[in-house]
Amino acid sequence: MKLLALRAPDTAEVQATHLVITYADTILRLSYTYLHSTADAEDICQTVLLRAMTQAPAFSNPEHERAWIIRTTINACKDLLKSAARRTTVALEAAGEPEAPEPPDTDVIDAVSHLPHDQREAIHLHYFEGYPIAEVARMVGVSEVAVTKRLSRARATLRTTLGDQS
Repeated sequence: MKLLALRAPDTAEVQATHLVITYADTILRLSYTYLHSTADAEDICQTVLLRAMTQAPAFSNPEHERAWIIRTTINACKDLLKSAARRTTVALEAAGEPEAPEPPDTDVIDAVSHLPHDQREAIHLHYFEGYPIAEVARMVGVSEVAVTKRLSRARATLRTTLGDQS
C-alpha cells in the first residue's frame, strides 16, 4: 500500500485562505456599492487581499483587522474612481460605430504642405486641430498678433495657389 505524503500548509497559504473566507464577500459587496461594476469589484477584491497579505500591519484583534480591510477597500475604490483611465472609458455598446472619415482634399493638403513652416504650423493648429488663436500663440511661443498675421498670409497664399488651379 502506497502512502501519500501530505504536506502541511504553510502559514502564507493559511493566511490567504483565512482572508478569502473571512473578507472576500465583504470586499466584493463594498466595492460593488462604490463602483457599480462586478469586474471592477473583483479587481479591487484581489488588490485588497494582496495588500493584506503583503502590506498589512500586525493586528491587535479581529475588529482591527476588519477595519483595516474595509478602509483599504474604500481607499482602493476611491483611487479607481478618480483615476484618469476610469474617466476616459465608456461601455463598448455606448461607443457606437465610428464614422468613416471624409477623404482629405489633397489639393488643399498639398498647398498647405508647401507653405513656409511658421504659416503651415499656424494653419494646422488652428484649422485642422481646432485650437483658438490664443492657444496657438501660447503653443508656438509668439504673440496672438503674429499668429493672426501668419494665418492671414497663409490664407492669401492658399487663395492664390488654389485659385490658379480652378
